[in-house]
Parts: sequence; C-alpha cells; structure tokens
Amino acid sequence: MEGPVTIRDVAARAGVALSSVSRVLSGHPDVSASMRAKVEAAAEELGYEPDLLAQSLRSGATRTIGFIIRDIANPLFAVVARACEQELRRNGYSLILMNSDGSVETESKNFALLRRRRVDGVIASLVAEDSPYVKKTILSLRAPLVLLDRDVKGLNASAVITDHAIGVKAATKHLIEAGHRDIAFISGAANVYTTRNRIKGFSEAFSESGVPLPEKLIALGGFDAEYALIHARHFLLKNPRPTAFVAGGIGSTAGVVRAFNEMNLKIGDDIALVALDEWPLFDVFATEISSVYRDPEAIGSEAAHLILEVLNGNEPRESVIDTKFTARASSQKVR
Repeated sequence: MEGPVTIRDVAARAGVALSSVSRVLSGHPDVSASMRAKVEAAAEELGYEPDLLAQSLRSGATRTIGFIIRDIANPLFAVVARACEQELRRNGYSLILMNSDGSVETESKNFALLRRRRVDGVIASLVAEDSPYVKKTILSLRAPLVLLDRDVKGLNASAVITDHAIGVKAATKHLIEAGHRDIAFISGAANVYTTRNRIKGFSEAFSESGVPLPEKLIALGGFDAEYALIHARHFLLKNPRPTAFVAGGIGSTAGVVRAFNEMNLKIGDDIALVALDEWPLFDVFATEISSVYRDPEAIGSEAAHLILEVLNGNEPRESVIDTKFTARASSQKVR
C-alpha cells in the first residue's frame, strides 16, 4: 500500500463503518468488545499510525505534558522524571523533558516554548521562586501546572512538597547527641522551598537541644558540587574546624567529599557526614553514608497523578512526601 494508512483503509480491512473505527481509535466507551478487537486487529495488520497533529487540532488537546527540570545531571531528577513518564504513558500521555541547567533565563524560555507547543500541562522544578518574569511566563501558560518542591505565591497550581525538615531535624539531633557542636551545613540558595525547609529542620534541632546554632558554618547558595567544594574547603580551614557536615543534595555531597579527600580526612573517623538525598553510587564509599531520604519514584508518580487530576476537572492541590533519616557509619563518631 502506497502512502500513509488511513482510517478508511482500517475500516475497509475490518469490514466496518468509518464511524466505528473512529470511535474505537478515539477510545470511545460505547463500543463492543468484539468491534474493538476487530478494528484494533485491522489497524495492527496495516501498520496504522494516528495523525497526532490532526487529532490535537480536532480535540484541542495534544496529550503531551511538559517537564522542566532544574538540573538534568542530578540522578534524583532522572528517577523522578522516569516515574512520572511511566505513569503518564499508562494514561495515554507523552512527556517532553526540558533542562533549565540552573538558569532562570533558560527556564523562562522553556516555559514559553511549551506554551507554543500547546502542551496540556506542565510539571516543573523551578530554579528560583522569586523571578518575576518566570512567574509572568507561567501565568501566561494557560495550562495546569504542578510544582516540585516549590512554593510560589499567586499561582493556582498543584504541588508535590517534600517535608525535608523532619528528616534534617532527626539527622541534626543525631549529630548533636553524638557530641557534635560545630556542624557545617551546605545547601542551595534560600530562595527555594527545599533549602528553607531544610534549614528549618537544622535550626529547630539546635533550638530544641539547647545548643547554639553555628551560623558561621552555614553556606546557602548552590546545589552543585563546585559550590560545596569551595565552602567545605573554607570551613575546614577554620580553627576549630567543623566535626560534622550536612550536605544539601547529591551535588553538595560530592563536593564535600572531595574536600575531605583533599585533606585526607576519613569519613566516620576524622569527620562526620550526613547526605541529604541518596546517590545510587553511595555504596562505593568505604564508609556507609548516613542520609535523609526522599523517594524520587513516589515524587514522580504523585506529580503525574496531580496533573491528571486537574486535566480531569479537579481543583489543584498539594501533596506532601515525607523524608526519613537513616544513621550509618559516616555519622557515628567524633574526635
């Protein structure tokens, strides 16, 4: 057969009316099982592929969801995106993945591009919450939005929020009870919910323990390894130097560990470490790393559920994912 296969060809092969083929292929519920089986068999035999552009023009829906990631190099986001895509695919939607690379400017362009592509909804991990032109772009999107670990005022959006504070608080109390007082905390900028919520748990642990907060050992500015490396080096040159570090994310953990290696400090013996988020390669370290864990598969799956809910006519809502602290060898000792 020359040229693309049409629904007329499918109808002829199945021996049914054109309208019957249309109902089957559009997922119309008022179709008998035998009719559906006959049409689907004919479509498969002929290699029929629906014209998605034509379908979207008729229905006004593209069956696509945009997913904007702050940093695609972060392994946690890869798992979140995969879980989200799997859930959306089960529900007949495709995912368009876009990386902002930590740039608010790029992020704004990504939103604008998704608007032009007329996606049915967007899931986003924003670079920052206080950028006026990104917010303006979001408001012009005119499509449902799910935020990942972000709290932006003035948006009628759903959100998957992680309770970082509960896990960070437990981790910090564990370090304080082990005898640590000079605990360094390195994380991303305070203009995002994730950092604010983490520092909340960190501060509350000191307050409830009756121990002064080591404010001069707190560095908030970047989730990347380079930022953590520079500030970990700076803190380790202090006298007295920190006896423990809390690293805000996978990138931060990598930077802090590099600083330890430069100074030949053995994790768990010479210095204590708690990582916020788990990295799949943590098991290659000689010392097991204590961590505050959030389930990336649960985050991705829940983000998909929230966007589908709004597309089905429900109001936006917030869903909270818990964190859990697990103490391992890296935070047990103090010298």
